[in-house]
Amino acid sequence: MPGSPTKKRPAPSQAGKTAKRPHLEKTNHSRGQNSSTDQRGKRRSKPVTQVAQDESATDEEEDLEEVEDEDQEGDDGESVMNVEKPLLKDPNASRESHRVQRAVLNERKGAKPHSALLSDAKRVWALARQKNIAKEERQKHIRDLMDVVRGKVQDVVLKHDASRIVQTIVKHGSQTERDEIAGELKGHFLSLAQNKYSKFLVTKLIRSCPTHRLAILQEFSSHVMRLVLHREASSVIADAYELYANAHERALLLRDFYGKEVALFTSRTSSGSTEKQKDEIRQGFKGVMTGVDPARRKRMLVALKENLDQIFNNPDKGAISHAIVHRALWEYLTEVNHVDDETEREKMKRETFEGCQELLAEMVHTKDGSRVVREFIAQGTAKDRKQIIKVLKPHIERICKDDEAQLVLFTALDCIDDTKLTSKSLVSEVVSLADKLYNSPQGRRSLLYLLVPRSPRHFTPAQIAILAETDSAKAQTSKKDDQLRRDEIRKAASAGLISFLETKGKAEELARDTGGSLVMCETMLYADGDKSSLINALLSPLSATYPSADDTTPHIIDIPHSSRIYKTLLQGGHYSHHTKSVTRSPLFSPSAFASAWIKTVGKSATVAMAQGGGAFVVATLCERLIEEGSEEEKGELCRWFGEDVKARIRESDVKGRDVLLRSLDTLNPQS
Repeated sequence: MPGSPTKKRPAPSQAGKTAKRPHLEKTNHSRGQNSSTDQRGKRRSKPVTQVAQDESATDEEEDLEEVEDEDQEGDDGESVMNVEKPLLKDPNASRESHRVQRAVLNERKGAKPHSALLSDAKRVWALARQKNIAKEERQKHIRDLMDVVRGKVQDVVLKHDASRIVQTIVKHGSQTERDEIAGELKGHFLSLAQNKYSKFLVTKLIRSCPTHRLAILQEFSSHVMRLVLHREASSVIADAYELYANAHERALLLRDFYGKEVALFTSRTSSGSTEKQKDEIRQGFKGVMTGVDPARRKRMLVALKENLDQIFNNPDKGAISHAIVHRALWEYLTEVNHVDDETEREKMKRETFEGCQELLAEMVHTKDGSRVVREFIAQGTAKDRKQIIKVLKPHIERICKDDEAQLVLFTALDCIDDTKLTSKSLVSEVVSLADKLYNSPQGRRSLLYLLVPRSPRHFTPAQIAILAETDSAKAQTSKKDDQLRRDEIRKAASAGLISFLETKGKAEELARDTGGSLVMCETMLYADGDKSSLINALLSPLSATYPSADDTTPHIIDIPHSSRIYKTLLQGGHYSHHTKSVTRSPLFSPSAFASAWIKTVGKSATVAMAQGGGAFVVATLCERLIEEGSEEEKGELCRWFGEDVKARIRESDVKGRDVLLRSLDTLNPQS
């Protein structure tokens, strides 16, 4: 009748909340993501193409709530929670209906395999996985949990919730319990690694059971290529190779890349039972190729190339970012360089480059991957190098902040003759990111390499040696003089760096920052262009009242690394411990800096600093004016430091007092 409420059920899209399965799927997804962080702080370097993710997530066993068994549907596929029920006004009838539904659900759960085992295990697991309990109490719960699953681990480990129960035992249990679980699962690790739930358990056992690690990895033998391209197992192989395996175990995993012939003829010694066999295995592809005839050598190279092509042709699988693939590729290129026929050698290199040229950005984050890309740059043609820059350019910021990837950037700057191309595509990009780079060691190196490449002041001997590895190849492919190339790169970067430092307040900010002061100092010394405004911006903070009235913000001259900037600039360069002298920069005038000091800083601030933490700096100022200053400037400084001021300096106990007094006496010998 009109106006009466309708008794029709709403359409499914209007019915409000649905069944509980979305919660189950969300839990599984969260579990998969959190697993990658459970590495005790040992995180692999990520591909520069991968978007940075939030790393604040905790371990999956502690983050996730307990979930219902995922099979909550009836035999006909209809969810129990979606059973159509009549609209009853009687509350008692509604409660009775719910009671019946729960009974049906419990009956179906009870009919599933190992339901009683899982029920008992979940009850104990809820106690063992608590965050805030004593260690002794947790160990008691772990032992109880182990008693429940002992002998049944193989039967339950493939379930999403049961797998997490076993992972909790591995994480919090003793080594005896871990080894017991690894022993029960022996012979099943290949299938477990391919399951989206149990793969996390395999990774934990590889990490936590070193005595079983070799046996686990041997189960992957002859299947590594398939596992690397497997959606679930790929991460297991990557973690095992990059994080937990030793040199011998990594070499065993790599052997599958060498082809079936190598697997056939080395199967008897693949375990490396003797130390001699282990040494042979650790040599990798080089050891396999040693002493073989040319025909077999060629077959092995072809087999390795085919396996690499299989990975290059399936970039969506994600295997191209794994270090094990980069190692195999580097071993291949190393052996190709030993091919006697030059035409054949160049052909093989060309085919390899063309097969992976679009994927190079995925490779620069590992040691071997970075070495491969640097080899392509050093040995490539101008067209090849242009293609490499095109691939890397969208990821410059992450390349600059990565230890291995930035070596590729430095090699490109060292090898590419077309400095207009590098200035436009690389140098300008790096300089534009200066505000994001100067406060990290990796970022600073990227900025400093534009001004002082391979300087032992900023680059370790190991880094310089790594960069020198491509020098011999570069000598064959690059025609421009090295010093000329460096000068052109420096000039291209100078204007942008000076402009960045001239930004309001930026000069003082960088001078006060420990790492930023290095960028400031090298830019002042070695950048090309007019630095007068930058000199004034750097000297202005010195004119502030000394000492500072605010203890939280000390005067800039009292900051050790900041005062070192002013001393270095007044010297005109860095002091060399090898030559026991100052290495002057031809691109900076210390006398102009000293003259600007006299005009900008003034008498009161200079005299005050001389009686405090700036005694050494003021002494260097005097020495600079003695050598290169005008008579007017010398006279001005002499008037600032009269006999009364010198007397106060003699009575003080500041560091550098004697050095300053000698400099003042030399400046004004009549006093």
